[in-house]
Amino acid sequence: MPYDPNRHHRRSIRLKAYDYTEPGAYFITIVTHERMPLFGDIVNGEMRLNEYGQIVRDEWLQTAVVRPYVVLHPDEFAVMPNHVHGMIWIVDTDADGGDGGDNGDDGNEGDHGDDVGAQRRCAPTPSGVPPCGARTLTPPRRAVGGVTPNNVIAGSLGAIVRAFKSMTTRRINTQRNTPGAPVWQRNYYEHIIRNESDLNTIRGYILENPLRWHLDCENPARIGSDLLAQAIQAMFREDNADRRTGGDP
Repeated sequence: MPYDPNRHHRRSIRLKAYDYTEPGAYFITIVTHERMPLFGDIVNGEMRLNEYGQIVRDEWLQTAVVRPYVVLHPDEFAVMPNHVHGMIWIVDTDADGGDGGDNGDDGNEGDHGDDVGAQRRCAPTPSGVPPCGARTLTPPRRAVGGVTPNNVIAGSLGAIVRAFKSMTTRRINTQRNTPGAPVWQRNYYEHIIRNESDLNTIRGYILENPLRWHLDCENPARIGSDLLAQAIQAMFREDNADRRTGGDP
């Protein structure tokens, strides 16, 4: 359905710092391996999940069940044919909780696990909406503005995403009898949601993503450019520049 800020505006955020030591909200994009359309089809502007897409949706929501410091909302998550968008709210930096899924180097294998850690953050990845044709690349060490590295910290955002990727990969490969086959690209894209404007813009983008599939950069049959996605990318670049220069949110 089209995004209505009056209808969907339920929460607000007030983030004072973005040093990954405080609670916050994050916009995540994860793309399938080689951008394969694994999760279903867009029909008349609506995503119709297949059995693999349903696994992805179920495991995303399960993340908040097994991690008390994570809050997720169904209308802040979209499964597309070859990628997902979602918002992860980390609300408790002190609570202990299991993350697991950290025993592979790209999150393609693992489990929910029982690892415990007080630190709930990793360094940010590139902007949450990947530019056309972008691929995530692992740098030699963790750096702000770079891709989350392989040695993620238990309880961090990177560990949360890795466990999600691990569980979906395991279940999908069991379902299709392809043990060890990759499902996701390495790593992921992430953006810290800094203010109310970011929040509303990203919510709308997620909700309307199936309606914009004909323009989606990940759609090999797209018929044009998605100006909204380009505007969001520009907003993220401006945010990242502000963070590097110490500008106000």
